[in-house]
Amino acid sequence: MSEFISVFQNRQDVLMETIWEHLQISLISLIIAIIIAVPLGLVLTRYTKVAEPIIAIAAITQTIPSLAVLAFLIPFFGIGTKPAIIALTAYGLLPILRNSYTGIKEVNPALKEAATGMGMNSFKRLTKVELPLAMPVIMAGIRTSMVLIVGTTTIAALIGAGGLGELILLGLDRGADINLILLGAIPAALLAILLDMILRGFEKVSKRFGFQSFIAMIIIAVLVVASPFLINSNKQADLVIGGKLGSEPAILINMYKILIEEETDLEVELEAGLGKTAFVFSALQQGSIDIFPEFTGTAIVTHLEQAAESNDAQEVYEQAKQGMDEQYDMAFLEPMKFNNTYAVALTKELADQHNLEEIGDLKKIENDITAGFTLEFKDRYDGYVGMQEVYNVDIADIKTMEPGIRQEALSNGEVDIIDAYATDSYMIELDLVTLKDPENLFPPYQGAPLMRNDTLEKYPELEKILNQLGGKITDEQMREMNYKVDYEDRSPNSVAKEFLQNEGLLDN
Repeated sequence: MSEFISVFQNRQDVLMETIWEHLQISLISLIIAIIIAVPLGLVLTRYTKVAEPIIAIAAITQTIPSLAVLAFLIPFFGIGTKPAIIALTAYGLLPILRNSYTGIKEVNPALKEAATGMGMNSFKRLTKVELPLAMPVIMAGIRTSMVLIVGTTTIAALIGAGGLGELILLGLDRGADINLILLGAIPAALLAILLDMILRGFEKVSKRFGFQSFIAMIIIAVLVVASPFLINSNKQADLVIGGKLGSEPAILINMYKILIEEETDLEVELEAGLGKTAFVFSALQQGSIDIFPEFTGTAIVTHLEQAAESNDAQEVYEQAKQGMDEQYDMAFLEPMKFNNTYAVALTKELADQHNLEEIGDLKKIENDITAGFTLEFKDRYDGYVGMQEVYNVDIADIKTMEPGIRQEALSNGEVDIIDAYATDSYMIELDLVTLKDPENLFPPYQGAPLMRNDTLEKYPELEKILNQLGGKITDEQMREMNYKVDYEDRSPNSVAKEFLQNEGLLDN
């Protein structure tokens, strides 16, 4: 409990910011869902033949995994709040649509006949009789939609939309840090409960005031979400630098930001923790971000879908640089020194017990061990697919998991081996050993700034500024910086600034 209180005290500012972002995204999505679903539900009560098919379509949207929806939207809308709101709106439509339709249909037929007998046409009967009586049912649908949206909003952090999901993802990335996960999960649950209580109040009031309570609720919600737009109406940043999940990308993008703002008048915005490689690369292609640190080996194997022509770091970089320029019209600046290559890691005890030194040695225990691999590693040729082909290793039991979970699973004995990166901080913390790769399955993975050529043409000074990091940062330095962020809870910005000052790239 004391650890949680400490984490809460240290991250109060971040917590309040993410709560506000979470509330803003949720309310905007709810308002749009209401504007679409309520009128549509009312119209369908007049065209009952098409009502069930349309409601069924809305139901189908809720069966699509939210992560798949977000991934689908990135090429069209980029990253950030826009695709998140679109996805959340789609998820919130069904309860409101169904209750709007049902609420009107369940109004006592005798009352409808009486209204018709008084000379009311269909529209007047709807607005004067049916809608006021149906408002409690409609409000119940809005309540259900609100809870659904607030809960789903946590995953929007994967595409840079912010919200309490940022804290949850950070906790997962830090090896399932329960305090950080709770710091994001508890406020999300409390926010859902609070909003449900408020909407329950509007639902009760609607029994007396009918449609007036509905209008009042919409006005209040609009006022709540309007203020952040006014607050965030500052000048848009000149450059947006993104990063994948993890402390290492967060440190590197902070270095980029510090150097660029120190030597130019450009305003730089950071979008850290954008998720896996595919998400971030799609964001760069689409233009939602302008720069992100990518690895030479990843560029060749994943983006170019080639095999590394050499195991020499410089030759791999030249292959990646040329390929990204020709195939994607992107510029790959000079790489840093550290080689964050893939590695198969395990405890020293297991390695000694079975005399494991090389990846191929796993063949003799492949039926007796459990592997904890990330989804990316399991699906890549420069990963488990290549291990099967090159080393003829076919592990019987493989569990896929998020990067931040695997070291926790290894330390708890739930898995025996994991895929790791050479500069990961937990390599120090857990005193892990890595198996040799004599066949050079894993090519060099040197980090370097990747950007579109049009960005470099617009800001040519970026090449000289960011190339100052070329050839710098050793494996040991990167591991140490990751350790400071992951285990000493230092901010990526302070760690990045400290390194730049020590290297003479930034004045003290």
